[in-house]
Amino acid sequence: MCASLLTEDTLQLGNMPVTLGDMRTSAVLLKHIGVSVLQRADGMVLLQARDIANPVAPYDLVRKMRASILVLGPLLARNGYAEVSLPGGCAIGTRPVDFHIEGLKAMGAEIDIDAGYIKARAEGGLTGGTYRFPKVSHTGTENLMMAATLAKGETVLENCAREPEVADLAQCLIKMGAKIEGAGSETIRVQGVPSLHGASHDVIPDRIETGTWMIAAGMTGGKLLLKNASLRDLTALTTLLRAADMHIEETSEGITVTRNGMRLSGMDIMTEPHPGFPTDLQAQMMALLCTCEGAGMITETIWENRFMHVPELCRMGANITVHGSSAIIRGVPKLKGAEVMATDLRASVALVLAGLVADGVTVVNRIYHLDRGYERIVEKLGNCGAKIERVGGN
Repeated sequence: MCASLLTEDTLQLGNMPVTLGDMRTSAVLLKHIGVSVLQRADGMVLLQARDIANPVAPYDLVRKMRASILVLGPLLARNGYAEVSLPGGCAIGTRPVDFHIEGLKAMGAEIDIDAGYIKARAEGGLTGGTYRFPKVSHTGTENLMMAATLAKGETVLENCAREPEVADLAQCLIKMGAKIEGAGSETIRVQGVPSLHGASHDVIPDRIETGTWMIAAGMTGGKLLLKNASLRDLTALTTLLRAADMHIEETSEGITVTRNGMRLSGMDIMTEPHPGFPTDLQAQMMALLCTCEGAGMITETIWENRFMHVPELCRMGANITVHGSSAIIRGVPKLKGAEVMATDLRASVALVLAGLVADGVTVVNRIYHLDRGYERIVEKLGNCGAKIERVGGN
């Protein structure tokens, strides 16, 4: 969506979750900047940034979603000036935007931090340069790649994030006229062009949502067909689930997931940048391990505060011991329903999954986290036989 800022023409995006919380936040932010946003019920979104009416992304909007920082690169590249609030989002750890800032400086930008805002200038336009990320950064890679499309000359980005979403964004930009090589690998090369044009692009299926439903089937049993999903980018997850005795098969319709009548076996997991095990599936796998036979261990290497769901799972009878960045999970015969609180996006869905298999009623509070990343979750799970409902107007 932020790539629409790079052209005055219309960018048409398909396969979009138009009712998602983060989608709504993105649309409001882009409209504030001056983008025309049309969201259709069929999952199509049309965006046109004919003019940059206001190159300022205010705190009130950016604080709701860290990915809002992705307007910085495109705004600066096309407009020569951008003012973006330091971002917010889930409180899962320190997530500085230093890499975004230093990378743009390497492309000739002048940047100051003033009163909580990133104020960036490139009055003569950005110029190509070389920047090596000190640590792999998903949004950092995307931000600098977008900015580089309109920079003069060649930009080389090293130690880049290799997530499939980065490669998918690159494909969208290429359709818009960008010259990009290497997206999805550690090194990305971008040859700047004077301008980009409109395009039509279908966004790839959400691998984290796909993985979440696979884990749900592992916890509850039964059989799920995940339509239009792909196993291509879920090797780290499927390897573990198959080793734990789940049956996973890719068909012409999508993915079928089944579990035999036995409890799954515990396993050890370490989160890593792609193609390693994704941190965004860590909380869900912890919920699964709570129901497994034996013990398992999860080591979180990406975010230092991403075990905040542990006390909530323990309220439901889970047996979890945390030692620094690792957690040992010993499976219990049965979880018990309780009132719990979601602390972040993935923790919220982990608590929902735990509630599906717990005895009694589980009440998950602060589900605005859940709505940021899971579209129509009550409807989808209800259609699969879950007893789930929203209460209290949430």
